[in-house]
Amino acid sequence: QVQLVESGGGLVQAGGSLRLSCAASGNSFSIYALGWYRQAPGEEHELVAAISSSGNTYYAVSVKGRFTISRDDAKNTLYLQMNSLKPEDTAMYYCAIPGSPDPWGQGTQVTVSS
Repeated sequence: QVQLVESGGGLVQAGGSLRLSCAASGNSFSIYALGWYRQAPGEEHELVAAISSSGNTYYAVSVKGRFTISRDDAKNTLYLQMNSLKPEDTAMYYCAIPGSPDPWGQGTQVTVSS
């Protein structure tokens, strides 16, 4: 079982950047596909970006070209580099294994001011 802990959120002005990290504990981190999700108030969780065990990536249309997902299997860590942030990116961000039945972690808050 893999446990995931998010960090790196904060308050930033529109156009700014943040890098989120997701530290994993447990075994076999490298074999899992991983994703970054976000949830704005009153909204459902949305898949923002995902990366396979081999490094193939997926991005939601709303973030493509601005966000970059990456992983460092030696450090058991997942990253999300977020550039050109917009107020509509404001949300709680979570990392998770796509399709996992495990509950969401505590997340990290990203707030983008206009």
